[in-house]
Amino acid sequence: MFCAQESLEARENPIGTAGTAAIYVLVECPPPWTRNALDSKPIPANLRDLEEELLDRDPPGYILLIYSDRFSSTTRTRCLIYEQNSGLTNGYSKKELSLPQIEDVAPAVKDYLTRKSFRFELEDESSSRDILVCTHGSHDRCCAKYGNVFYRQALKVVTELSLPDVRIWQTTHFGGHRFAPTAIDFPEGRYYARLDRESLTSILTKTGNIESLKDIYRGSSVLSWAAQFLEKELLLEHGWDWFDYRVSDRTIQQNEDESFNRVELTFENLDKVINTYQADVVIDESKALCLRGSCQNEESSECPQYVVKNICKIQ
Repeated sequence: MFCAQESLEARENPIGTAGTAAIYVLVECPPPWTRNALDSKPIPANLRDLEEELLDRDPPGYILLIYSDRFSSTTRTRCLIYEQNSGLTNGYSKKELSLPQIEDVAPAVKDYLTRKSFRFELEDESSSRDILVCTHGSHDRCCAKYGNVFYRQALKVVTELSLPDVRIWQTTHFGGHRFAPTAIDFPEGRYYARLDRESLTSILTKTGNIESLKDIYRGSSVLSWAAQFLEKELLLEHGWDWFDYRVSDRTIQQNEDESFNRVELTFENLDKVINTYQADVVIDESKALCLRGSCQNEESSECPQYVVKNICKIQ
């Protein structure tokens, strides 16, 4: 059985599984990709060194390889830098570069991180929306089986909806292969699980029943994993307007094994009114699951499920 099928049948909740990151560096590089993406043949050593530097940051940064036969060039290397906005935020700011070769990516990114400037000219920074669909089958076969099929569906949906500013990309592993097909929606930095045509249409147009996100929302990458649970509750309450709210979070209390987490989430709504909520995110002993971490794993392990309790408005 595929691990994504096992997860679906066990009704594993995907919330809280979005990677918390300050910066994403998206680098054009066509597949095939090796299991560890940056070991792929076209990747230069300086890009692997950059990955180590980004992972050492707090919160960390990530490098993902992306590709689209509709947008990718054979003579240039596109690099997208999505950096989290400070303070109350609804996502990331984008810088887009077109570089002579992939070896130029690491120096360009380092220039930006140290001096907030570039030695290369920026591309037109339009309001494009980038949807990254994991198709990294060498990392986990679910991403090939489910991700590739959904990627082709997503291209058709964007065409049918006439959304010229939406770009669909194949991408390397960003976690959550048990939730394939899975995707990240930039610039908001929202992760989604078990996508299909109908759910993607709702996400792209921000219409339909907000409850449709209940079992497919993995969380926002600008929030800590525990705060993602509280955010989901508020998202379902406020509806699609929530996607235009600006948010921030902090962890008030957390025990060593993270079975108890008290979190606080502050948000600014469309009327510029600021509210703050607190809640406890605790392990739900009644919903303990034992699942394989991936298709490559023969043995299962415990997958804690959490519940949100004691939600209260404090401001």
